[in-house]
Amino acid sequence: MLFVSGLFYNKVFMTHRIDIPVSGMTCAACSSAVERTVGRLEGVKSVSVNLPAERASIEFTGPVSQAGIKNVVDAITGEGYGVVTTRADLAVTGMTCAACVGTIERALAELNGVIKVSVNIASEKASVEYIPTVTSINAIRDAIRKSGYGAEHTAEEFIDRERERREREYKTLKNRLAASLILSAPIMLGSMFSLPLISDRFVLFLLATPVQFIIGWNFHKAAIAALRHRSANMNTLISVGTMSAYLYSLAAVFAPELFSSSGVAPQVYFDTSATIITLILFGRLLEAKAKGKTSDAIRKLMGFQSKTAAVLRDGVEKELPIEEVTIGDVIIVRPGEKIPVDGKVTEGFSSIDESMLTGESLPVEKTQGDAVFGGTVNSAGSFMFMAEKVGKDTALSRIIKLVEQAQGSKAPIQRLADKVASIFVPTVISIAALTFCLWFFLVPGPSFALALMNFIAVLIIACPCALGLATPTAIMVGTGKGAEKGILIRDAAALELCHRIETVLIDKTGTITTGKPDVVDIIEFHGEGHCSLFSPRHDENAVEEDPAGPPAKKSSFSMLQIAASAEKRSEHPIGQAIVKRALENGIELMEPAEFTAVPGGGVKAKIMLQAKEYTGPLDILIGNRTFIEKEGIDLSVSGIMADKISSEAKTPVFFVVDRSVEGVFAIADTLKEGSVETIKELNAMGIETVMLTGDHENTAAAIAKAVGTSRFIADVLPDQKAEAVRKIKAEGKITAMVGDGINDAPALAEADVGIAMGTGTDIAIEASDITLIRGSLKGVVDAVKLSRLTIRTIKQNLFWAFFYNVIGIPVAAGILYPFGGPLLNPMIASAAMAFSSVSVVGNSLRLRNKKFEPAERRRSN
Repeated sequence: MLFVSGLFYNKVFMTHRIDIPVSGMTCAACSSAVERTVGRLEGVKSVSVNLPAERASIEFTGPVSQAGIKNVVDAITGEGYGVVTTRADLAVTGMTCAACVGTIERALAELNGVIKVSVNIASEKASVEYIPTVTSINAIRDAIRKSGYGAEHTAEEFIDRERERREREYKTLKNRLAASLILSAPIMLGSMFSLPLISDRFVLFLLATPVQFIIGWNFHKAAIAALRHRSANMNTLISVGTMSAYLYSLAAVFAPELFSSSGVAPQVYFDTSATIITLILFGRLLEAKAKGKTSDAIRKLMGFQSKTAAVLRDGVEKELPIEEVTIGDVIIVRPGEKIPVDGKVTEGFSSIDESMLTGESLPVEKTQGDAVFGGTVNSAGSFMFMAEKVGKDTALSRIIKLVEQAQGSKAPIQRLADKVASIFVPTVISIAALTFCLWFFLVPGPSFALALMNFIAVLIIACPCALGLATPTAIMVGTGKGAEKGILIRDAAALELCHRIETVLIDKTGTITTGKPDVVDIIEFHGEGHCSLFSPRHDENAVEEDPAGPPAKKSSFSMLQIAASAEKRSEHPIGQAIVKRALENGIELMEPAEFTAVPGGGVKAKIMLQAKEYTGPLDILIGNRTFIEKEGIDLSVSGIMADKISSEAKTPVFFVVDRSVEGVFAIADTLKEGSVETIKELNAMGIETVMLTGDHENTAAAIAKAVGTSRFIADVLPDQKAEAVRKIKAEGKITAMVGDGINDAPALAEADVGIAMGTGTDIAIEASDITLIRGSLKGVVDAVKLSRLTIRTIKQNLFWAFFYNVIGIPVAAGILYPFGGPLLNPMIASAAMAFSSVSVVGNSLRLRNKKFEPAERRRSN
């Protein structure tokens, strides 16, 4: 099992791109402000802010530098938002003077993602504040060690970077809500009923003031920060709305003559300002709780990570923190323990529960030489293994990174919501101002209070939060659900595009089939015009055919022995199958004097034969019909047998000696479990399936019929797969390519959606948009169904967000009043606004419990 790694990953996903956790964002206008500000910085190529994940993904035009990160941090904090950091303490050894302190501080200050460094020579400790999504405690420790000093982490690193902050924010919100509720309840009672003391205006003022300026200060602070940068957001609407009600009431309490002189009875609306803040806090609390659940998939994956490992060093077993495990360490694993890092078994055997990686519940048997993966569980048996990948390079860490990356990306469907959100708040403020003017100037009699209440109602009911949360919350839950089912999605665009796939091109070998072919028949030709060197006696399943005459004299050399010797150096699965068959029959192989592999065709080899019947070189050709015919060999007779083999869904491989066809190997590649059912289900969903294979037309037709593919393209050479994808795309179809080999990488990149099998090569996985960890074709169906469910949820969310605002704002403005309808109380408006955001997040969370539906035909979108 292989996952994204290597040079491509390092260049694209680590060198030029970083994620920054951002706090203080409350609506789509906030995320737009961060994107706009950071996007203007020199060297920034693109910015994508995920509101529910509270993360900004920044891609630079060149390598990431500490100066570039500082500019990004300054830009974000300058907008009034925060950058989430983590603090770590390390015990440092080897320091002798102040110069040592300076050396360490400079080394750490140059490390990307480090915000602040303080080294104390007296306590021999280094305190480092850093951005956890950019660097890690391991990198900090390594930087100190490279400077010539010792360093050990003195406290456990907080692995779940988001959970602690979210819990802290949730607790703060809960306390603020409790305080607001305690103060707002008597304000409401005193305003609705005539109660002694409580109904007194000065008492209401005293109760409302801390709600407005202490409990609600975060709203005003964020609004002021936005105003300072000439922008507006959700907090602006809340601040302006509540301050309008509060200041009007303040004037009524301390300057009632302003109203009396105009013949208007002074009214106070402290209940409005206090209740709005209370209800919005309640909505934020529910929203924070729900948003925290959208990251459950990441949290579950992180929970699989081990904290310690039993390492064998110098013959002594030591329990070490996982951060101190290095490549080459020998680790002991006992029954029931988690495997700490990736590696290979060196001693012992066991059954490993790999369900957290693959979703498969059955344990996998592991013996010496088998790969094991960090986070999986040792079901039974003790064994030792050598660590090969540690830290961020383990399969589990890379999966977490991929899921985080996908959750932080933006889907194209979000663009409309982003455009609306960017102008939403200024538009709402304009509508609110227009509402005030219309009610104040057009309604006869004292109308200021009425105009003010409608003005506040418009400001408060408007909800850009719902627009901003509609897409990213669904993407977060969808990608997390995919990870749980063994479907790793690189970005939101791939997840969105998946539901529109019309044609799936599937590479046969290793995808539809196991990619481990076997020799099922050996047909030898003996007669006039054919070499008489070979005997079938070394293989009990060999069959003699006489296409040209009576049998000739047989020697001690079999066709299988010569063919396997010629294929001895071959890396092709078919060549290896021939060699395997010979070794299973106890045949001793000879070393080829010459060997040339012909991609997509076969092999050329020279064998030096020494026998009584013949001594000298044999020129060997082994390959498919196209390759043999290109060599000028006549297949008019042996081709008949080859056609018969092809009709049985087997691949004929011709064996030629000194330009004479001596036989044909019948090769069969076993179908992967579930391949037939998966292709049938794809067809039932209205998705065309196209099989790509290097097999001849007849063989391809037989295999295509057996598995049920809609179409097939035969005789496809490795470098022609991308061209096959281009031809299908030229038909105007949205395509997906499924493959696993190195030669599939160009086709995976060419397709609209590239889907790689997790059992395939790193290069194929790197070129893909989606990786199926299980290596089962069934994952293609699940990916399409997941995409359809996610997009359906996004559309529901967007519809609700737009519908709510389109209906709610005019009603709050009083459009129903002239027709006998009611006016909307600002307090009801605030409750509706809070419900709007929570309903969108709640609808996205429903995805977690949804089961993939049975196959249904693709709907037009």
